[in-house]
Amino acid sequence: MSQAVYDKDLEKNPANFQPLTPLGFLERAASVHPGQTAVIHGSLQRDYRDLYARSRRLASALARRGIRRGDTVSVMLANTPAMIECHYGVPMAGAVLNTLNTRLDAKIVAFCLGHSDAKVLITDREFSGVVKAALEQVAVKPLVIDYDDPEFAGEGERLGATEYEELLAEGDPDYAWSPPQDEWDAISLNYTSGTTGDPKGVVYHHRGAYLLALGNILTAGMGQHPVYLWTLPMFHCNGWCFPWSLSIVAGTHVCLRAVRAKPIYDAIADEGVTHLCGAPIVMSVLLNAPAGEKRPLPRKITFLTAAAPPPEAVLAAMKEAGLDVTHLYGLTEVYGPAVVNEWHQDWDNRQGAEYAALKARQGVRYPVLETLDVIDPETMRPVPADGTTLGEIMFRGNVVMKGYLKNRAATAAAFEGGWFHSGDLGVKHPDGYIQIKDRSKDIIISGGENISSIEIEDTLYKHPSVQAAAVVAMPDDKWGETPCAFVELKPGEMVSVEAIISWCKQHLASFKCPRTIVFAELPKTSTGKIQKFRLREMARERTAESKTG
Repeated sequence: MSQAVYDKDLEKNPANFQPLTPLGFLERAASVHPGQTAVIHGSLQRDYRDLYARSRRLASALARRGIRRGDTVSVMLANTPAMIECHYGVPMAGAVLNTLNTRLDAKIVAFCLGHSDAKVLITDREFSGVVKAALEQVAVKPLVIDYDDPEFAGEGERLGATEYEELLAEGDPDYAWSPPQDEWDAISLNYTSGTTGDPKGVVYHHRGAYLLALGNILTAGMGQHPVYLWTLPMFHCNGWCFPWSLSIVAGTHVCLRAVRAKPIYDAIADEGVTHLCGAPIVMSVLLNAPAGEKRPLPRKITFLTAAAPPPEAVLAAMKEAGLDVTHLYGLTEVYGPAVVNEWHQDWDNRQGAEYAALKARQGVRYPVLETLDVIDPETMRPVPADGTTLGEIMFRGNVVMKGYLKNRAATAAAFEGGWFHSGDLGVKHPDGYIQIKDRSKDIIISGGENISSIEIEDTLYKHPSVQAAAVVAMPDDKWGETPCAFVELKPGEMVSVEAIISWCKQHLASFKCPRTIVFAELPKTSTGKIQKFRLREMARERTAESKTG
């Protein structure tokens, strides 16, 4: 192949090509806005000058302790200042940040530490019980650094010889950190939930983190100096990359150890919060808070939500409360949210069910995602944009993971055909917006008919007494499987099984109506997602009991 004229004497060099990394966002914020408040945690406030210096101290201290490029530093931390510093300081040392889910049991924590060959573990005193048990089960022996958060008043013990502030004192606030050798270098490791076996380690690179962080700013409409409340766990997809996003616009992180209504309302009123993220359970916490815990919202707040589409009644209540909901969609494998229900101004005039139907769609790709489509997994061709033909939602682009750590087979399966396979089934509407209809494993096939659990759940959510609902398949000798609905009622509400079934029959085709209703508190993950795998187990147990009873 002959060389094009634009390829001649126009090579990459340090002057015109630098690896993309989100770490430079913090350096810039500290240089341009050194006195701007970066972190609020209780009575503590730190500006960008301090955040940058502390992050460099952490990087320096880790390097002095022998941490090098490609080493794993695991952290078991709540939404605290230390967690933000780790998002910068750990990769500044060339290491890979592994944020552990604080709700995991000791066995899974031990697996993650061993699988990642963690060299350092920074752990909050609150989680010392499960961490201690995990360390007893794992062969690797990481350096344990305890974090003693003054905002935590509960019990706990120190497990290592060094406390976090003591570690930082070893470091140099002027440490000359280096950007990654290659923007493809790993920046973080996030383990999936592992509901069907050992968790898979999703590896992010610096380029993807940089781009998704930028995408968040564009998608959330963040201008200069936004105030972001941490209701989303930072361990979840690295907080959807928002720990890096905020530095782009010199925003303020308001830390929150636990999602509770009163501190959320207080932060919005007292700290000037402009943005927050969370699963639908966070909406429920806000809307169902006792009157004594609520405070008037002084401004319109942007609420970014993912997971199940918000029901019509919830959307209406959020809008009335002054919370502007933007629906996002993504997975751990695409750095968190990579799809947004980008709103059109002329949709504001839509009412009721039509408005909710538009809001419930997952939407279109982030500006930093190259390709999103609904594809027939058998033919690998896009399905028609008719709003009805089911296919699998697939991704291509620079905000797709590097792959699964030490799991060649799972990586190959996820990228089969040159696309990332989400496992989510959906449709594509004529305007190009996609909408999830179900996880492939959540489609209920009853008597040969495909039933969407999401459609039934949306109907249940519209019942005035229902706070949360989830529908799974229950084995059935006649039909193969039938819908089983688990329903969590609002506090103080009473309603019968018959009334719920009657409600469903008023709004759904008869074959779609759940045949079994179970009133119970729904099991949820630490990020507020309903754990359907546990509900499936409960449904199977009920079937077995009915046969033996």
